[in-house]
Amino acid sequence: MDANELKAQTKRFALRIIKFVGGFPKTKVGDIIGGQLLRAGTSVAANYRSAKARSRRDFVSKTTIVEEEADESQFWLEMVMESGLNSSESALDLHREARELTAIFTASGKTAKLNR
Repeated sequence: MDANELKAQTKRFALRIIKFVGGFPKTKVGDIIGGQLLRAGTSVAANYRSAKARSRRDFVSKTTIVEEEADESQFWLEMVMESGLNSSESALDLHREARELTAIFTASGKTAKLNR
């Protein structure tokens, strides 16, 4: 997958997160967990986008942040499903994608660190 495809994938992921969280009930739990998931899920795309225009050192730093945000998205999606807030197929698909993005950015970060 090249950089443009990854940029598009992270943006699609962020948009799917926005739509997913938009369907949460307007409760304290829905608002808090939804806010956390929304922040982490959209941060994946935003930080990856900003990593592209920086030095290798900054790229490594931003890639680490993207990895952490993708992993945090996994956590919040697990909380969504396990709490019963939403355990739909969409939640499972988003969780799978967050896991995939975490793996991609973990590998990317390791490669970038080795090529410093």
